[in-house]
Amino acid sequence: MKLTGRIYKGTVVIMENESTLSGEGKFQKQLEQSLVELCREMGISVPMWLGKNTREFSRFKWTTFNNDQFFEPVNFDRFEIRLEDI
Repeated sequence: MKLTGRIYKGTVVIMENESTLSGEGKFQKQLEQSLVELCREMGISVPMWLGKNTREFSRFKWTTFNNDQFFEPVNFDRFEIRLEDI
């Protein structure tokens, strides 16, 4: 499985990257490691994970983070992650 991250400004994708889940250990830990890796590679801070993110991700295998979920100021509107089968 891979985790794809996209950064949007309005409706335009301004950056996209992906990370492969390791397949070792608990899924939650793999997801966390992939999210941190994606954020590092894209040069953004790790967003605050809220209850809405858990509900969206468990139901649809994707979720979005608004710019107000970041501790540092960002120059984009939203960050989306999506879990995809390889």
